Amino acid sequence: MKHANPYLNFDGNAREAFDQYRRVLGGELAMAMTFREFGGEKMGIAEGMLDRIAHIALPLGSSVLMASDVTRPQDFKVGTNSYVAVEADSGDEADRVFAGLADGGNVEMPMQKVEWAEKFGICRDRYGVQWMVSYTGTVAFGQ
Repeated sequence: MKHANPYLNFDGNAREAFDQYRRVLGGELAMAMTFREFGGEKMGIAEGMLDRIAHIALPLGSSVLMASDVTRPQDFKVGTNSYVAVEADSGDEADRVFAGLADGGNVEMPMQKVEWAEKFGICRDRYGVQWMVSYTGTVAFGQ
């Protein structure tokens, strides 16, 4: 396993929160991209959501605090807006880890190829913990 980092969801105020975290915790943002910059129109994201944060990252020591704004505010609920994001060393490892975490839980997004990774999936384990599992592989997003 390469690493595991916290991933938070916000309802339109991810940038504000991360500006606060940066001031309090130190460091500089490694990335801040809106859904518009991310190509959200092609993904079917509504015009009113395109200027929300698609991905923001603040390195903290050897970890990275990451987040995005939700595009479906009706599904947002404080208390279930955090994930553990794990990056696997291989596609096979990503599949194995995802299957093990989803066993007895539920799959929100099955493992699949996405714009930023060869494999990516989201699940909630049987204990209620939410996971994002990815294997970036050779994908070079934004290039």
